[in-house]
Amino acid sequence: MSILIALIPALCWGSIGLVSGKLGGNAHQQTLGMTIGALVFALGAYFAYHPVLNVKVFLVGIASGLLWSVGQGQQFQSMQIMGVSRTVPMSTGMQLVGNTLAGALLFHEWQNGREISLGVLALIILIVGATLTSRNDPASHVVKEENTELSRGLRVLLISTIGYVGYTIVVDWGQVNAIAVILPQAIGMLIGAIVMAMGKDVKNMATVKNILTGLLWGAGNIFMFLSIPKVGLAVSYSLSQTGIIISTLGSIFLLGEKKTKREMVYVVVGCLFVIGGGILLGYMKA
Repeated sequence: MSILIALIPALCWGSIGLVSGKLGGNAHQQTLGMTIGALVFALGAYFAYHPVLNVKVFLVGIASGLLWSVGQGQQFQSMQIMGVSRTVPMSTGMQLVGNTLAGALLFHEWQNGREISLGVLALIILIVGATLTSRNDPASHVVKEENTELSRGLRVLLISTIGYVGYTIVVDWGQVNAIAVILPQAIGMLIGAIVMAMGKDVKNMATVKNILTGLLWGAGNIFMFLSIPKVGLAVSYSLSQTGIIISTLGSIFLLGEKKTKREMVYVVVGCLFVIGGGILLGYMKA
């Protein structure tokens, strides 16, 4: 039962790209809808757990949420440029690389030779995985168009990664309670989404529908916190990485994203590398 609980974050987070793709809407509508759903879930978590909130928790949470809104908004943008099957594994790999480097350089988490060796190995595996998922089939007739999309998507994804990595760094630096920060974080997420959506067409059903993705994100967060005491941080963290299999293969078979046989091999092998790198990082943190 504990392992099943630990797999729920992967199911929830891995489904976000698929659900948002099915629900439709542009990146601003998807981000705003998602943050509304996340705020609803955060309010529920607050009344369920009654965490202590203070000025520090609010400031850290809102700053983290603002950075998250940049990360998620740009990730949705990237999904619309180059597809979910390419965006999610690349984004996951880039975030893991960014967070690992931040942990090593800013928070001095690598304290001995074992951690340095495993950390460097994990980074290499993640970079190889992210590179494989971005590869095109040289024999494809639309390779030039795909390369243009890849270039645009990577620029957007780089901004997304900066936002996502900043979102976790702020919480780590602030050393605040993980449950207590959820509500202020959701408020910051909503503020960021509203600012980015100013002047855009977001007052429609597409935004309302995407509230569901926020509920999925919130559910993943809660079950991650619940699973850590039961199976440990390393296992929880590692299992959460498997969600990219759902989002990547689901986008191909459910959303109809086109891949040649060679590109399918690149994507699947790349996903396995990213998951492997994530698992290695998880056990390194144990």
